[in-house]
Amino acid sequence: MSSTDHSSPSDDPSDSPSGDSSGDSSGTVERAFRAALYDTADATLDTGASLLAADRSADAELVRRGAEFVATAWRRGWQPADLVRLVRRELDDVHVALVTELIRTQARDDRPRGRRWAAQLAELSADTPPAPATDRFSHATTVLELYRLLLRLPTLEPLQEPEPHRQARPGSHSRMLTRIRALLAKAEATGFPQEAEALTAKAQELMARHSVDEALLDAQAPAPDAPGACRIGVEPPYEQAKAVLLDAVADANHCRAVWNEPFAFSTVVGFEADLEAVELLYTSLLVQAQSAMAKAEAAQRAGGRRRTKTFRQSFLAAYAHRIGTRLGEVTAAAETQVTEELLPVLASRVVAVTAATDRMFPETVSTRLRGVTDEAGWTEGAEAADRARMRSRPRLP
Repeated sequence: MSSTDHSSPSDDPSDSPSGDSSGDSSGTVERAFRAALYDTADATLDTGASLLAADRSADAELVRRGAEFVATAWRRGWQPADLVRLVRRELDDVHVALVTELIRTQARDDRPRGRRWAAQLAELSADTPPAPATDRFSHATTVLELYRLLLRLPTLEPLQEPEPHRQARPGSHSRMLTRIRALLAKAEATGFPQEAEALTAKAQELMARHSVDEALLDAQAPAPDAPGACRIGVEPPYEQAKAVLLDAVADANHCRAVWNEPFAFSTVVGFEADLEAVELLYTSLLVQAQSAMAKAEAAQRAGGRRRTKTFRQSFLAAYAHRIGTRLGEVTAAAETQVTEELLPVLASRVVAVTAATDRMFPETVSTRLRGVTDEAGWTEGAEAADRARMRSRPRLP
């Protein structure tokens, strides 16, 4: 697990979207931006909001400029889910609704960007309610607060979503994902640890088979696919332990994960089928871990012991550590199952993923878990990991 340093954006107004100030509406927007966007004082924010609130003719120009800010974020390597996640963490729900609407507006004039991008847009449309009605001054204040944040976005590593060079077997991919999602959903919903373990193990077995099938098909293609990358949110609280868990799941599925702590996500690099497995499995394990932690806390309280943040941090850290250990053991045991034909195929994919990661992140640093001091939390977390995971997973390296 690693974190990386990112370059800071320029605060020079010339680096931000600019409009024609010859008209009255664009002139109002320019004056409001000069007052509010390049200074963080509340007084200047009020000045800019007052200018915008007083000029209804500036509304369309303000939306257009917001869409330009969004387009600039895409050029800096951000994606829709990244942007919404940051706004949700730094600002309020009303800002989330506003940036979501701006993303939708910008998308109408944007170029096609791949399956993952389209899925993020669809999820935004389904999950985000519209912004509530408010007075013009409050709305203008909200807009300027959001634009301040968008203006100062740093540049992220661009994510490539390579187009596959071969056609998947008709319907096989979607059917497999449907089965895996159904198994993991049942594992998350059941109150019986043994049943959750069996369901999760079966899901992993399907993932393993699908991954190997994809590797063999790719090796036979005239132009093999290249690794891609995706970002997965690693949200506070206890984000360090969550990043360790994601790192363990990524490693077991032939992927590499690099954690960006300041912006609460990890970038996972790997081949498409493996990236999907990581997303599904990490999400499910996190749900199972949180459910197990809630039960452990209830048991501790029933015994008269008050549980704290330290208990929860230690619980999740132990859970992640134990998951990583067991995954490593299973991977080592599965190496003996690899055929002579399959070894060079999988080895070449490991090399490709490592090379892609090194290109994207030439400089990374390791980090250590903090705040893991509660013995009861560690013990409970390790036991929960044992219940959640894989008794006999036929995972190939």
